[in-house]
Amino acid sequence: MTAQDLTGRTAIITGGSRGIGLAIGQRLAEAGANVVLTSRDQESADAAAAQVNGNALGVAAHVAEDAAARRCIEITLERFGSIDILVNNAGTNPAYGPLIDQDHGRFAKIFDVNLWGPLLWTSCAVKAGLGERDGHSGVVLNTASIGGMSFAPLMGMYNATKAALIHITKQLALELSPGIRVNAICPGVVRTKMAEVLWKEHEQGLSVTTPLGRIGEPADVAEAVLFLVSDASSWITGQTLVMDGGRILGDATGFRAGLA
Repeated sequence: MTAQDLTGRTAIITGGSRGIGLAIGQRLAEAGANVVLTSRDQESADAAAAQVNGNALGVAAHVAEDAAARRCIEITLERFGSIDILVNNAGTNPAYGPLIDQDHGRFAKIFDVNLWGPLLWTSCAVKAGLGERDGHSGVVLNTASIGGMSFAPLMGMYNATKAALIHITKQLALELSPGIRVNAICPGVVRTKMAEVLWKEHEQGLSVTTPLGRIGEPADVAEAVLFLVSDASSWITGQTLVMDGGRILGDATGFRAGLA
């Protein structure tokens, strides 16, 4: 047994059918966890579970719907008997563009999925017994973004939801202490379908200006998540872990030139 052994514990990952969510599910399963992956449709959820080497279950659940969240919690308890880890990973960005060009429909959708969703699922999980097992704290992990710490053209609405999620992470860490730890991750540009607009036509330029010389991969994020949901981080709560290859520090090219 190691501090990152999750044998006997059960994790729910919302938005787990692809990209970062699927990579997290695969990594937690490798560490011994039972994993439940949610997607908006059952076919996608089942396909994701089939890609996990371990005990995995796919459940169709729209992240912003109360009934869907409660149903997923119930299915998880029936199948695995407990909920020990919740990864609020589902996200969307229908509001790409200037803030003054947004309408209420896009505003409502992005805040429902990116902010209400994590609150809803955390509430349901806590009320279903998250953090009540002997010997281990319950864990909530929220997928935020470095956008929640900075500003970027056309990303204002998305970044506002992630800034709010970072704040809520800290609030929940206090409200749910000491039995439940709550942390957030803040990825930079990662090779996912959702983030294609940020990297697909610009990867070379992004890589050159990023201190570590490349964009992120879902597996990079998954490794950090394993640490944060395991006993290896048992004295960490209310924190946001930035994983962006150093990009939030700024353009690295000028510094490299100075060393040439």
